[in-house]
Parts: sequence; structure tokens; C-alpha cells
Amino acid sequence: KTVTMSWGYAKNNGPDKWADNFPIANGPRQSPIDIVSGASSYDKGLKPLSLKYDPSTCLEILNNGHSFQVTFADDTDSSTLKDGPISGTYRLKQFHFHWGASDDKGSEHTVNGTKYPAELHLVHWNTKYASFGEAASKPDGLAVVGVFLKIGGQNASLQKIIDAFNAIKAKGQQTTFAGFDPSTLLPGCLDYWTYDGSLTTPPLLESVTWIVCKEPISVSADQMAKFRSLLFSAKGEAECCMVDNYRPPQPLKGRSVRASFQ
Repeated sequence: KTVTMSWGYAKNNGPDKWADNFPIANGPRQSPIDIVSGASSYDKGLKPLSLKYDPSTCLEILNNGHSFQVTFADDTDSSTLKDGPISGTYRLKQFHFHWGASDDKGSEHTVNGTKYPAELHLVHWNTKYASFGEAASKPDGLAVVGVFLKIGGQNASLQKIIDAFNAIKAKGQQTTFAGFDPSTLLPGCLDYWTYDGSLTTPPLLESVTWIVCKEPISVSADQMAKFRSLLFSAKGEAECCMVDNYRPPQPLKGRSVRASFQ
């Protein structure tokens, strides 16, 4: 059997092909989904999110060939998510984005069928497990906060990240990225939808409690264009712009979507 190409977002290795190597792609709790606001149920038992982020835990920014990722030291409870739909303490591991080739598509989750230009994912793992790696395979192992980006005014916090893009233009490049406060990327209102889902990239493990914020944050069209200047390709390879790095919505398969707001 020939070694299959690594996964990606192209015709030959994109989301339609992932099930060949990752059969869980057709599993019962895959992500993302289309959030139909009228079909979600208000749950008064859902607590407000408790997010506490320490900028000193921010380590580096890297281009992994699928997105760019900002990673955090996760050996202490300095940067954590608690409450909301989860119990216990979840530590921030990394955040990354998904975006489109144009402003009318790019987010992974959709709301009533509508896409946003981009989506931020803040990935946390349950500290009742020994490590991120162990947590990633457990049904309650991960909690990801999703934040939509919509075109509007320039976003000063995003600009700090974009200013580091020159150093991570190509796949495999990384650079130190210290002192960034991820709470500056959260919307003012933390109302959210929640459901049981999965990673949206291989290995597509069904271990994620999704927390999708209702309110988007702003990004300017110029800033969005900078995202698209990053490359899927490594240095020395034919340049391939990093765009459309999102998975389309997956079937709900009977899952419930709950809302923290009425």
C-alpha cells in the first residue's frame, strides 16, 4: 500500500478524503456543525465562562502548514478555562485560526448556514488527565472556545500577531512570541452555544466540548488579507497561499446544541 499523502485542504488530501485515513471522520460527534439558533435550547444551568489567561505563559508562534498557531506553557494553572458547560480546570494549550480565500467564507462553524470570514479556536485540555496528549483521546478531554471574526475596524490585538507573520511565512517556521494576552481576542459578551464534538483537523478525535461565542470580534479587510499571505508550502517549495483551511459543517446526528442565553 502506498503511503498516503499527509492531510491538508487541497483536492487530493482535503476534508473529503480524510475518512480514508481517519475513519472517525464519519463518527457520531464530528465538528464543526451548522448552529441553527432556533433549534438550540436555552439551558439556565449553563454557567458563565471563567477564563483566566496569563500573558507570561505565551511561548511561540508557528506555521504548521495547516494554520498558524500560538502555543502556551501548560505546566501550571496560570492560563485556564473553568465553568461554562465543563467541570474541573482546563489549561490553555494553543490557539489558531481558520479562514477563507475571500471574506464571504472561512469559518468552520456556521450560524443558520452563514459563514464568517474566519474563526479563532482556543484549545484547552482537562487537567484531570496527565497531559494534552492523554486528554485529546478522552470524551471530556478538551474544551475549545470558538470566536468568529467579522470584517470591521482594525483589531489591535490581532495586529500584534500579524506583526510576527514575516517570521513564520512558510510551513515549519516558528519564532518566540512572548507576553501576548489571549483574553484580548475575546468578544465583550461571552454568551455561547455548546455541544459535544471533535477536533476539526485529523486525527478528528471526538474529545471536544465546543463553546462557540455568539458575538464575533472585528478584523479589518487589510488584516484578513495578511492571513492569506501565509503559505501552506515550506521554504524552497512552490508557493501555495494558506487559504480555505477549514472543514465544512458535519451532520449533527441527533446531538443537542445548548445556549447560555435566551
